Amino acid sequence: MRNLYLSLASLLSGVGLLVVGTGLLFSVIGAQAGSANFPVLVTGLIMSAYFGGFIFGTYWCPAVIRRVGHIRAFAAMASIASTVPLLHALWLNPWFWGGLRFVTGVCLVGLYIVVESWLNVLAQRHQRGKVFAAYMAISGVAMALGNWLILVGDRLGFVPFVMVSIMFSFALLPITLTPVAEPKPTAAPKLALLALYATSPIGVLGAVGSGLLTGAFYSLGHVFGQRVGFSELGIATFMAATILGGAAFQWPVGHLSDKHDRRWVLFWVCVAGAAVAVAGFYLALKSEAALIALGVVYGGLTFTVYGLSVAHVNDLIDRSRVLQVTGGLLLLHGVGATVGPTLAGGLMDWLGPGSLLLYFTGVLVPLAAAIVYFIHAKPKNRGEPGQKDGYWAMGSSSPALLQLDPRGEPADTAREPSA
Repeated sequence: MRNLYLSLASLLSGVGLLVVGTGLLFSVIGAQAGSANFPVLVTGLIMSAYFGGFIFGTYWCPAVIRRVGHIRAFAAMASIASTVPLLHALWLNPWFWGGLRFVTGVCLVGLYIVVESWLNVLAQRHQRGKVFAAYMAISGVAMALGNWLILVGDRLGFVPFVMVSIMFSFALLPITLTPVAEPKPTAAPKLALLALYATSPIGVLGAVGSGLLTGAFYSLGHVFGQRVGFSELGIATFMAATILGGAAFQWPVGHLSDKHDRRWVLFWVCVAGAAVAVAGFYLALKSEAALIALGVVYGGLTFTVYGLSVAHVNDLIDRSRVLQVTGGLLLLHGVGATVGPTLAGGLMDWLGPGSLLLYFTGVLVPLAAAIVYFIHAKPKNRGEPGQKDGYWAMGSSSPALLQLDPRGEPADTAREPSA
């Protein structure tokens, strides 16, 4: 057991360092693109390239890992990932930065696949839930910490890129020194998106909508704060507080959805999130502190959209399809995250920086309307499960993490049906 805990601690610390570096890189690119007066649409396109690389890497990296093995693949991708941040500082060009962001997305998803595969090897069936929860908690805190690190050193100089490179390089240590045997390559889930839509259009729309929201927030949140006149401390606190609010609200919102119809919980989350975004739009130029407080509530609501969507779909399917279905929703989330920064950036160029909050409203309101439509469009015996699985906080990492989802356990370990 001691070796198990040491191995888990080393792997989870490696994940934490990767996520800290990722969060810092989002912030520093947003800050420097804003200072260089890039149009917000251009900044959105640069950020979208990262999520495009993430999706591409989901399919390409497993083939590389199967060909050369986990250790060699991890070493190669970590070497590239730690070098790419430094290249940003050599040439301030949007096309060059877009290409670097794509490469970063490919490398990081490959690194996540390797680390998460090791976690899958370590976690026994009865431990998967705890490991899964620990992974999600560490990822949330690390992402918030990465946004605060923008305050260290000259945010518009070379130092932040060096810090990102250091984080990615240090993440190598717990992986290369782990005593755990090399895991088997994780096959990407087979996807049938039309069948998934037929099973739950609400789940599909929720997954895409959550990607549209989180992709735009991570990519343009710093640009938004910069353009509306926040201090650097205010921008970092706004980003971190929103992320931490998203982590904190997962469990109370999830518990509420376990007791009530998840579709209506998702509906009210969207409505309340839209109302908070509208309030933030009017406060953006007036009160930094009030907007930070609203950020906690906004993040707490909208960061649960993906988890609620996944939980709702999993209520409707057989356990044998959990990994396949959740993989499909992860892909749809990634598509939304790829498109979101570009759409939000275009709107901010057109209507001003505060319109990022109007963009959030423009995603949440149609999603809420669609939920009501599909609830009433289908017979009552469709889309209402007889028995629910418990809610689990869900992240948008790689397909390898899906193996840790306790809902993916084989049927013989599933709970006994109620009488």
